[in-house]
Amino acid sequence: MTAWQSDPFFQYPRTAFPTTEGNVDMPILYYDNSQLMALFRVDYDKAQAMVSPQGLQAVRLAGGKALVGVAFYEYRQTSIADYNEVGVAIAVVPNGTKMPTFPLLSMFNSLDKMSVGLCIIDLPVTTAAACAAGREIWSYPKFVTPIGFSLKGNSFNGTVTDPGTSGELISLSGQAGMGIRGPLLDLILYSSHQGKMLRTLVNTRGGAKICLPGSIRLKVSGSSHPMAQRLAALGLKNAKPAIVFHTHALQLRLNAGAVLP
Repeated sequence: MTAWQSDPFFQYPRTAFPTTEGNVDMPILYYDNSQLMALFRVDYDKAQAMVSPQGLQAVRLAGGKALVGVAFYEYRQTSIADYNEVGVAIAVVPNGTKMPTFPLLSMFNSLDKMSVGLCIIDLPVTTAAACAAGREIWSYPKFVTPIGFSLKGNSFNGTVTDPGTSGELISLSGQAGMGIRGPLLDLILYSSHQGKMLRTLVNTRGGAKICLPGSIRLKVSGSSHPMAQRLAALGLKNAKPAIVFHTHALQLRLNAGAVLP
């Protein structure tokens, strides 16, 4: 890791957090990674029903819609070893927080000025260590299962295996359309942990290609697994995303969460 240790982006104070799979030094550092994220417009009331128990309000878009992201990650080198991950998240603000006039544009602000963040509703991973860290440090809804990731040019195929049946739980695949180069945004993640609301900052680096959806579609099985049930409830079976981001140059600092007053 000599090359990464000499990079100022990763020269950051770290603190050990105990988990059942061993100590995790925070922030977790992600050195060499790939990502494909698809953004979907879904019915607002359906999204709100999933985040309201956590004390959060979904961001309302034009036409009475909410924003859901489905993101596949291939983490090739991190400070907690390599693993794959898939995140399903809804754009939100905490209850009692003033909604920005232009909530999506506000996500281009610096992290200390942002209120719009993401509430993760599903987060499968491929290793027990990553699962324990997510569940025990932030109460993220993680579970362990095989995850496929293949990104070649604009062509993508990602799969999540149903841990109960070993069949395919969901897939996101196809050929992204025309695109332009653009930045990857820093993120805020909100989660309810031990009765308190955490605000977690994700410092992001590396450009991405921002594309029209092309032939990329999200397929959801008829499984009884909660992840498939939630995606189906959001109306995302065979769904076409509004926009797609993909990159082989993703780098992250995933910080510990701060308790909101």
